Amino acid sequence: MIPPPTIQRGLLTLDRALFKKSVSVMAIRIPANMTMECKKALGTDLLLEPKIRNVIESNDGEKSRRLVLLSLAIKNKDLEGASEKTKEFVKGKGIDVTKAEFNIEYDHWTADEILRAILPEEIIDEAPSSFTTVGHIAHMNLKDEYLPFKHLIGQVILDKNPNLRTVVNKTDSIDTTFRFFKMEVLAGEDNMIAEVKESGCRFKFDFAHVYWNSRLHTEHERLVKMFRATDAVCDVMAGVGPFAMPAAKKGCMVYANDLNPVSYKYMIENKTLNKIKDNLHIYNLDGREFVRKAVEDLEKSGYKRPPEAPVVAKGKKGGAKASVPKPEPTPASTAAVEPVVERSHAFQTFDHFVMNLPATAIEFLDAFRGLFHGREEQIPEPKTQLPMIHCHCFSKSDKPDEDVRERVEAVMGGQLDRDTVKLHWVRKVAPNKDMYCISFRLPAEIAFASDVKRKFESEPESSDTISGTSDTALAEKRAKTE
Repeated sequence: MIPPPTIQRGLLTLDRALFKKSVSVMAIRIPANMTMECKKALGTDLLLEPKIRNVIESNDGEKSRRLVLLSLAIKNKDLEGASEKTKEFVKGKGIDVTKAEFNIEYDHWTADEILRAILPEEIIDEAPSSFTTVGHIAHMNLKDEYLPFKHLIGQVILDKNPNLRTVVNKTDSIDTTFRFFKMEVLAGEDNMIAEVKESGCRFKFDFAHVYWNSRLHTEHERLVKMFRATDAVCDVMAGVGPFAMPAAKKGCMVYANDLNPVSYKYMIENKTLNKIKDNLHIYNLDGREFVRKAVEDLEKSGYKRPPEAPVVAKGKKGGAKASVPKPEPTPASTAAVEPVVERSHAFQTFDHFVMNLPATAIEFLDAFRGLFHGREEQIPEPKTQLPMIHCHCFSKSDKPDEDVRERVEAVMGGQLDRDTVKLHWVRKVAPNKDMYCISFRLPAEIAFASDVKRKFESEPESSDTISGTSDTALAEKRAKTE
């Protein structure tokens, strides 16, 4: 095995020349026309190291001869450490055994190996060579002890990943109004306009001013798979559209919103980028206001669920026969709790509400209390006709099912129908904190409640609040959850 790079503790500026090293190995000198025969005979006794050629020009000046480099395990001219097969081959062919040297440089080693040679010994056990890729950007989250070396770390990461052009670190400075942390460029271009492909869609956005988390791509796909092409979907905290765009491309009628004007701008741009036309409506409102506004606008539009195209299957003799369409199959762990039921009533509203703001989304659920007050006759079968709500949240509880459900019920002012509740684990965000998505059918007693006390109606907001959450409170929550 190639020895590690020379220790260079205390560097604050990267000097790649310091990592040049000469390595001595045993070799055999052969005529050039024996190269393939020799490599086949020696097998694993060859030098088999990544990025290192094991056949080089002879060091005796003979252009017709080659040096075949042997494994570092072979110690001397007696071929100690080599297999008997190799020894017999070399002896039988009368091949000369000699020493050779080759140079390895900075490019040979991985980012982790370089950083372990540079950083102080007391912090190398967790050398920060991992990052999240967002288009051409590497997004790091460096611990305090690594900050004195942040630019050196950024340059090493950039060097070792040719697909990257920019390396950034999340700073302690938090935008308390919208869903993003401010970023510091550690190395490369100061270019934060990223382009990402996910779920068959293209997304363009300013990573410095919107929220995007590449680790959530599985969750985005999971929920979109629940939606039928004929469903109406309301995305309350849509960001730049990781739920909204693929749902709209699938055929759903989508109303999507984000309070951040930069997210709103890029959602509009991404709609064009993905060639989505009239089935995606984009808003820039407070979340609670948007829930009410979207329901009203959907009704005013005269929305009617489009008929599902029949599935055509071939009969035994090759003839076609129509069959009843079925919902997309979904794994048991992510399936909607209730079977999909066709709705033929006159009043049609959203089938799904998505609320992907895990730090505070539960607080917005009060917007659903009384949302359909006075509509009781138009929604005669609420257990199948009221929408499903998918709300993301965090929990530190060892009983997350109870913890999340109780918090939801406290905000909504009523009990959930336990038969419709499903808590899905999304990911771990901290050693004692997990992200979840609770899905449930909006209960009739909450949907039709007459005591409507939503914050956007009863509490005027000051200029320094977002949806009833103060800057200080939101900053504290973001700092603890991301």
